[in-house]
Amino acid sequence: MSDVLVLDRAKTRAALDPHRVMDAVAHALIAVSRGETSAPPRVAARAPGGLLGVMPGYVPGLGLAAKLVSVFADPVHAGRGTHRGIVALFDPEDGRPLALLDAESLTAVRTAAAATHSARALAVPRPGRVAVLGSGAQARAQLTLLALLDPTTPVAVAGRDARRVGEAAALHPAAVSAPSAEAAVRGADVVFCCTGAVRPVISRSWLAPGAHVSSVGGSHGPEVDTGTVRDAALFAEWPGARAAEPPAGAHELQDLPGERTVTLLGSVLSGDHPGRRDGTGLTLFKSTGHAALDVAAAHVAHAVAVSAGWGTVVDL
Repeated sequence: MSDVLVLDRAKTRAALDPHRVMDAVAHALIAVSRGETSAPPRVAARAPGGLLGVMPGYVPGLGLAAKLVSVFADPVHAGRGTHRGIVALFDPEDGRPLALLDAESLTAVRTAAAATHSARALAVPRPGRVAVLGSGAQARAQLTLLALLDPTTPVAVAGRDARRVGEAAALHPAAVSAPSAEAAVRGADVVFCCTGAVRPVISRSWLAPGAHVSSVGGSHGPEVDTGTVRDAALFAEWPGARAAEPPAGAHELQDLPGERTVTLLGSVLSGDHPGRRDGTGLTLFKSTGHAALDVAAAHVAHAVAVSAGWGTVVDL
């Protein structure tokens, strides 16, 4: 017999305490950079409408988990995608299943946390303006986290649907809708790309000197243009962002010249790498997602839910 805690979407979201997720994600990123985790490159089964990815991982001090996530085109809204699935958390000592969690809300929060860590570690001190590209679940998660951690820095939000952009911008007290991606990006010190794009949504010519770009989208194609990749200092969650083929690796980091380096974000967070070298160079954090981050967020959600008495316990 094994009692497994099941959290629906609302309870999973409520249990993802943002401050605790930020701390856990930093722990996981540092562990990845030091080779302390066990997380094979994700694999995917492809169906006519999308793919089903599998991401197992172990992080010392946080636990053992696996995510099943489907990435499909939205049949109702052309050009948009969906990320749905479950995360299963296990006891790392005896292998007992502990919890089943909603993957969509968990992925959005842990991804926003990693992107925010990249901005804090790699952007110029005291950014004057932020841009968020996208109006879907990931952009909303990013804006919600920014509103909690930094509610006063101005934010410009851009996307294809003006109504959805306005709804997303309303999540941050200092955010406004921008008429275009270019208008949002020009003059911004930090740019969060949170789209389902299959082609680049930014241009190198739009970026201000010293800008930091955090790209978390692009599951089906490059979200960042080649000029930005060429000119920026590159950072990622794990070595496979460059070495592995998509969907495990990043589209933007394939076929880089041999002399180009991709630094792990965890090594910057730990102080093992200095990160930004000067105030005028570009930095790019290219996220592919990593199972260690799912473990981190699942660890937090499970602990919070158990403490609060949330969820349904089933025998599995």
